[in-house]
Amino acid sequence: MECQIGVNNYKTLNFKHMKKLLTVLILAIGFTVTTHAQRGDKGQHEQLTVEQQTELAVKKMTLKLDLTASQQNQLRPLIAKQIAERQEMRAKRKAMKNSDNKPTAEERYVMKNKMLDKQIAYKAKMKRILNKEQYERFEKMTARKMNKHKKKAEHKMHEKRKLHKEHMQEK
Repeated sequence: MECQIGVNNYKTLNFKHMKKLLTVLILAIGFTVTTHAQRGDKGQHEQLTVEQQTELAVKKMTLKLDLTASQQNQLRPLIAKQIAERQEMRAKRKAMKNSDNKPTAEERYVMKNKMLDKQIAYKAKMKRILNKEQYERFEKMTARKMNKHKKKAEHKMHEKRKLHKEHMQEK
């Protein structure tokens, strides 16, 4: 027995196939637009003030480390200074990146050395404010946070390399 598809049957099959394809395309476009819209607002919201960020950080630390009122008052100026310095460094890095003016090896060394000195001073002050148990928990919290940021940075770098590789293959 020979299977014959008439012209009308062929058009019906082709129409059904096109209808399925169109449905899949509409779903894919809808998904892409939704995902883009959700990610598009990142960085668009207003930046919290240093005071607001400080208050939130102190409250989080109070919950995690059971800080006393005295400890909270001692931490506020320390955390506010750290947040302000972080914002300043972020702005400098962004300006440097936008100007394509890369720091020399000596400048990078000086910047890293200053950053490490600030970290050492911050930890010493935290050690004076917190009791032994609180400081140990603080160290664990800091290590987890650093590990999380490190993984995020590695993932971001991997994605950049992947995009660069794809771009180079297109050429």
